[in-house]
Amino acid sequence: MRLFRLFQLLDELRLRRNAVPARTLALDLGVSLRTLYRDIADLQAMGAPIRGEGGVGYVIESGYFMPSLRLDEDELSALALGVRLVAARADPGMSEAARRAAAKLASAVGEDARRELLDSSFEAGPSDAANTPHLGVLRDAIRHHRVLEIDYTSIADQFSTRLARPLGLTVFDSVWLLTIWCERAQSFRHLRVDRIGEVRVTARQFRDERGRRFSDCLALEGRSTFLHSSRQ
Repeated sequence: MRLFRLFQLLDELRLRRNAVPARTLALDLGVSLRTLYRDIADLQAMGAPIRGEGGVGYVIESGYFMPSLRLDEDELSALALGVRLVAARADPGMSEAARRAAAKLASAVGEDARRELLDSSFEAGPSDAANTPHLGVLRDAIRHHRVLEIDYTSIADQFSTRLARPLGLTVFDSVWLLTIWCERAQSFRHLRVDRIGEVRVTARQFRDERGRRFSDCLALEGRSTFLHSSRQ
């Protein structure tokens, strides 16, 4: 049980970009602060590059990898369904990447797990989101922090040209939503990708700034805003 908890602690740290308070980690793992401190010390002694920041919490150095415990049946089913959802709703490039990822995962697990991953009882149905244009260009711009000029027509047929920092993509049942930081409005905006006309990649790059990240938008607005925005 303790070995499982140590792996779970590593997973909790790997899933977060910023430092996590010790009390938060202890609550997530269901242990006391004393136990958490002991587990952190043991992981550090085993070579895990966990750094403690006074008054802030713990963070693990980027790039650190340690294999997790063997995947259980629900974890395998979740991965299989995730791959199928991406294949059904993304552009051809991302769909093919999902299939390659599934093949790599399948080669790293046991035969039973491999069968569950590649021949899962979970499937994703077809979706209009798969035919959405610009997804490849938008993904690349998000990845490389490229400022875009975007021609956009709203549901109310209002045309605008946005100078935008592309921050994140959210997929719904039939549409993709692009979250941007609008340089002119100096605020977050959500654009339905199927209503984007032309996308022009500028020579400008933007920095990763606190208060203007995708995660900042999610924290500020919450999921309900995305549900509403997808219909606009």
